[in-house]
Amino acid sequence: MTTRRNVLAGLSAAAIAPSACAAPYVVIPPLKSCARFPVGVAVRAPMLSDDAQYADIVAGNFSRLTPEWEMKMEYILKSDGSYQFDRPDAMVDFAQRHDMGFHGHTLVWYAEDGDIFQRLKTKPDAFLNAYVKYIQDIVGRYRGRITGWDVVNEPVMEEGEALRDCLWSQVLGDDYIGLALTAAHEADPSATLLVNDYFLETKPKKRATFLKMCETLLKNGAPLHGIGTQTHLMADIQPGLITAAMKDIASLGLKVHVSEIDISVAGAQTGGNRAEPREGQIRAINEIVEAYHQLPDAQRYGITIWGVRDSDSWLNSEKEFKGADDPLLFDAMGRPKPVARAFADALKRV
Repeated sequence: MTTRRNVLAGLSAAAIAPSACAAPYVVIPPLKSCARFPVGVAVRAPMLSDDAQYADIVAGNFSRLTPEWEMKMEYILKSDGSYQFDRPDAMVDFAQRHDMGFHGHTLVWYAEDGDIFQRLKTKPDAFLNAYVKYIQDIVGRYRGRITGWDVVNEPVMEEGEALRDCLWSQVLGDDYIGLALTAAHEADPSATLLVNDYFLETKPKKRATFLKMCETLLKNGAPLHGIGTQTHLMADIQPGLITAAMKDIASLGLKVHVSEIDISVAGAQTGGNRAEPREGQIRAINEIVEAYHQLPDAQRYGITIWGVRDSDSWLNSEKEFKGADDPLLFDAMGRPKPVARAFADALKRV
């Protein structure tokens, strides 16, 4: 099964050919100038250093970076237990050079565990020590430079039946989430700590399970400060779902990060006609921002787009969409699309 993990690991820096029916492009103001909260983007280190257009779009339009892949355990933690920080360091340096914030993604994910943890899974005490050490080593290295973290990513099962069964829960129990939050907080008490998951807008059962998990963490005293909603959507999402979900998620009083926005056109394509899905894409981005504007200022951690150009999107490495989706704000040529104009206009409406 294709996953985001192997898609990102294998995605080259080469641009995928633009769609044969590319959307018209428009002129937009710098997106970061349109909002009173951070407007972020997910990036990959080689493209920041090797693709001038990519770097210019990022620096010119966004006020915060999220690493798309190179801060996940699969990249940082080597099989011998040592770390590689070359790409994470390069991304943090880029952010600082351009006066941008940085959001760390991610410390713990069910889909990645590392050889060292596999070797320790029959030794619970040693496993716990290694788990805490890994989290504190990473957070501690970037203390004061990375101001927020997705501490645990995607802890709830696809349909929301329960929390995921993974190596972390098998050895540490479901308290692996609270343990991770506590370890991260000890390493950097000033950092904003979040849990992050997807389908919160479209699967009410999953959202309910996720929010119940958050309530339990808070009741148990875990240092949980925010929720990441991911927000990977189809352009034909039913109007009103985003607004209802945002209100529900915000009810806990935690910060809300709309953390991984992309809006798939190919996935919503009807009869080969892309005009209607693109209109749906604009409707969805408007609803996201309008719903977000209803939150108190203190709960607006920021909005992040999951990729720069359409050709950079992880969706364009999926077998069914390969090179054919237009889920982001900039086309394969780096030109802003009508959805980018709609996003800018929505951000300015307060």
